Amino acid sequence: MSADIAEPGPLPRASLRDTMAAVAEIVLPTISKGVIIRRPKVVGLAERLGLDGRAVRRMQRLRAKYGPGPLMLAIPGRHQAIILSPEDVHTVLDNAPEPFSPASAEKRAALAHLEPHASLISHGPKRADRRRFNEQVLDSGCPVHRMGERFVAVVGEEAEDLLKTAHSRGELAWDDFTASWHNMVRRVVLGDAARDDEDLTDMLARLRAAGNWAFLRPQRKGLRDRFYERLEAHLARAEPGSLAAVIAATPRTADTAPAHQVAHWFFAFDPGGMATFRALALLASHPEQAGRARREIGDAGTEGRRDLPFLRACILESLRLWPTTPAVLRETTRETRWNTGTMPKNTSVFIFAPFFHRDDENLPYAHRFSPDLWTEGVRQGGWPLIPFSGGPAICPARDLVPMLGGAMLAALLDGRQVALKEPGRIAPGAPLPGTLDNYTLRFDLRD
Repeated sequence: MSADIAEPGPLPRASLRDTMAAVAEIVLPTISKGVIIRRPKVVGLAERLGLDGRAVRRMQRLRAKYGPGPLMLAIPGRHQAIILSPEDVHTVLDNAPEPFSPASAEKRAALAHLEPHASLISHGPKRADRRRFNEQVLDSGCPVHRMGERFVAVVGEEAEDLLKTAHSRGELAWDDFTASWHNMVRRVVLGDAARDDEDLTDMLARLRAAGNWAFLRPQRKGLRDRFYERLEAHLARAEPGSLAAVIAATPRTADTAPAHQVAHWFFAFDPGGMATFRALALLASHPEQAGRARREIGDAGTEGRRDLPFLRACILESLRLWPTTPAVLRETTRETRWNTGTMPKNTSVFIFAPFFHRDDENLPYAHRFSPDLWTEGVRQGGWPLIPFSGGPAICPARDLVPMLGGAMLAALLDGRQVALKEPGRIAPGAPLPGTLDNYTLRFDLRD
């Protein structure tokens, strides 16, 4: 870490006025949209008012005034730092869980509502055991999961039903897409017998809604107990062809808490659906890239949809443009030293992903649809494009989610034209909006 060559004294500290501006324009809009589950009306308002673009510009002004950071905010009774340089993003993410723990106080308070034993908010040996379990079951680091063929078949079946619904309604809209996506997720994770268990998904959504309030709302322990009783019953079947079967064959300890890890997978799959739907909007509005996607689909054939690099890149690009995890939080477990000063122990560290993804002062592609960033070894100069976080705490589902999303895009695009019903929201050649409200996207489908 840069700590070893630090200057004495504390890190630079923002003025009270700049702190208030940062909270008002960066932190509060991010929280208001919903950190654990999105609030659709607020997401729509954020698109109309350009709140994420304003937040990026505020970050740029902080960097111009105070230097590359880290920058401490003047919040009474709290140590709060904002990261302003790409180098420092890598320092924080690469040094997890010590001294930059993913289990920040805010994250623990939020996720305790729904998954108190999840790897993400665990410490020490328990975290290591749970992390190992997640990576083994989800085949982290493998672009194609060992059960990829089965999973892609499930995606195809659900997409077929979705397309029938879309044709009957005369459009493809979010509510129908997300219902189909959740059917697919339940089948992939728990097996075909769980396909229609919408109550399971609804219970988790209610727990996630409570988690949005973190410290401010009592935990709904009765609801959580009912959710886990239902989830455990599905897992106990270990239905062949599902992740539940992989779980049954994966070593565990008394601390592993498989059901709590599975609850987090459901949580993570939800933004995966948002990213896939937004990627469809990008392809529908960019004919050249849509042509490339169709050629890849045609070359792969139905049997080859487990590995679609360009469509995977489109989903990653959707996540760059509109991160579903905009705030990456860490908490220091000890005092850390930086080139510009010392950061105290128990400092909450805030990485605002949209700033590093859309910083048009440094990135020529900031507001463009540029999927080749992800197919050509990307990230010029090591710039931190972090759709799944990064370092030792990177999302274990970083390969499985894009694989399933790519297969869904392939099924929707194959043999048909897809057009946005409001084409003005995304115009080729024009800067892309800082926020894209997936809840109001609607598509025309033409065979």
